[in-house]
Amino acid sequence: MRRYAWVLSIFFFFLALPLAVCGGAQAAAKILDLAYVNNSDLTHMAYEWMSKEISQRSNGNLQIRYHPGTLLTKEAEIIDAVKSGNIAMGTPVGAASSIIPEMGVFMVPYLVRDYNQAYTMFNGEIGKQLADLIERKYKMRVLFYMDMGFRHFWNSKRPINIPSDLKGLKLRVQQGKVFADTVNGLGASAVPMGWNEVIPAVQQGVVDGADLPVANILNLKAYEVSKYASLTFHNYSPTVTVINPDIWKGLTPDQQKMLQEVAMLAQKRMRNDVESVDSLAGAKKLLEPVGMKVNQADLAAFRTVAEKNIWPQYKKVYPEMWDKIVNTK
Repeated sequence: MRRYAWVLSIFFFFLALPLAVCGGAQAAAKILDLAYVNNSDLTHMAYEWMSKEISQRSNGNLQIRYHPGTLLTKEAEIIDAVKSGNIAMGTPVGAASSIIPEMGVFMVPYLVRDYNQAYTMFNGEIGKQLADLIERKYKMRVLFYMDMGFRHFWNSKRPINIPSDLKGLKLRVQQGKVFADTVNGLGASAVPMGWNEVIPAVQQGVVDGADLPVANILNLKAYEVSKYASLTFHNYSPTVTVINPDIWKGLTPDQQKMLQEVAMLAQKRMRNDVESVDSLAGAKKLLEPVGMKVNQADLAAFRTVAEKNIWPQYKKVYPEMWDKIVNTK
């Protein structure tokens, strides 16, 4: 780990040399490194916009040096680098519940009902309380909450209309207990594995499919091995963009204000982009041209199964937050 931090420090030293020798305003610019694991999805597009907007608004005095899918390629590496201050900003993306276990409650299937409820929570008192906890316990300051959209099942066997359609299917899940509990509790068999193994695993019959937000079904090319995309809206996928607290404190009040304002605009862009495809009409428009069949599942039937098989254990784990989520209108 010490060697990893040393290598990263050397990397940034040489990366910063051109700025140091440039003179004047450029030499005085405050540089914030932002790392992200992907370079082609909706979050990537918003981060690109955010980086350019900060530079324009500050006349180059505050800059985000954005590294999409290059500098650090794993969520945990990015978060470790933010905590240590080797980079300024990053996101755990879909690994949020593994890195910040308190976020797991929002991913319990069908507990978060829709986007309006989610936005009310995260931009309100619940989000503030969670941000305070993340800074105190995990040494990261929350810039803004975002999401990857609700997750939906895709597979190579058949459309998923009701829970019994999942019986006999082996579905990949990402790391995080809540994801395996969701798939198993709804009626399929969960197979944890990293994303880079998924496409070959479907091709070889090791798994029959997986779940992803609509936009990522396209971006990650699940359509190459899967014919069916079923809108089940089973897990909400919240995550955060975080900044190192000491680096944040090193910004001037005006820089902090500007960065926070632009961050909230980036949040709005991400949400609008995600919602624009997360519907039956949006999914059909996006996925049917690449050969997938899209159907709307019976959400009431799935919610009933989730309430019976999955909710009881998680209500015991998150009793205080559970009631706050349920009571958010």
